[in-house]
Amino acid sequence: MGLLDILLGRTKPVAPDLDQLFALPSAAVTLEAAAGFTPTGRGAVCFATVEGWAFEQTHREVQALLDADTERTGPPVRLLRDDYGYSWLVSHRSPGELPLLVNDLHAVNSAMEVNGFGPQLLCSLAAFADDAGRRLALVYLYKRGSFYPFAPLPGAGQRRDNALELQVRAALADDLRIEQDLSRWFPVWGAPGL
Repeated sequence: MGLLDILLGRTKPVAPDLDQLFALPSAAVTLEAAAGFTPTGRGAVCFATVEGWAFEQTHREVQALLDADTERTGPPVRLLRDDYGYSWLVSHRSPGELPLLVNDLHAVNSAMEVNGFGPQLLCSLAAFADDAGRRLALVYLYKRGSFYPFAPLPGAGQRRDNALELQVRAALADDLRIEQDLSRWFPVWGAPGL
């Protein structure tokens, strides 16, 4: 970064660090102790869809790789499209298998990156819930290398529990690289896996 970049306020983008995903299991312990949320066993990777054979082949290979896991107890990995046109590769594990779910998310991200589709990766999420039925996702922003909490309120409408999100941010500050720019805490309404 040069002097002109500093004067104009431009910053160098943070490089993705997929190994940050492996911090989720320890963060889950903190999250349960601090707020009563436990893993649901659901997670997903979101990416912008690209037309073409190479892209189709890549996510078919990833899907086949994850489905080949003989210890998988949940439904097979699914590829879904949301209302906004983004693709989601959704994985289900039992709630006690968060490390395996993280492995799934990491494998999808890594395969997309290795095959040249890193720029299409948007985010990954792991879902949590508490005894009161509240839902929470810890969302990893691929292009920022950081996490943020997303807590949709139950019922009709698209409303968030901002107080819970800030509580989770404070609780997990020592466990995860939390996204400091709150404007980047994008809602993931209707995200499969949440």
